[in-house]
Amino acid sequence: MEQIEPGMKVTALYKTGKYIGEAEQIKNGKVLVSVLSVLKHPRQGDLHNPNQSDVPFFHQRKALALHEKTWAPIHSVKPFDGEIPEYSSSLKAAFDEHLLEIEETDNQWAQKSLEELKKLKKEYKL
Repeated sequence: MEQIEPGMKVTALYKTGKYIGEAEQIKNGKVLVSVLSVLKHPRQGDLHNPNQSDVPFFHQRKALALHEKTWAPIHSVKPFDGEIPEYSSSLKAAFDEHLLEIEETDNQWAQKSLEELKKLKKEYKL
């Protein structure tokens, strides 16, 4: 496994999203990543009760913004070697893929997720 170092382009998982970014710092088993592109849009709802709609608070989960920094667990950060998609187009592709996935699911969680994704689509201006 290749060691992660500051300045490297990496993929990182954050909550339920996946991003391409640049490693900026490494501290206490975490990597500070500056987001450059979205690979997978975060899932909607409660992280501790996935695919459940009957939860105290159904979270709207936005993708991290361009250059937003987040601490990702080092075990979820991998070196990235390739073309980095432009942020806006990567957000749209990840969003559309996630939306299609949700539209093919028929349950209460999917319905609540679709409601939140419709709000996000307006906010993202997609």
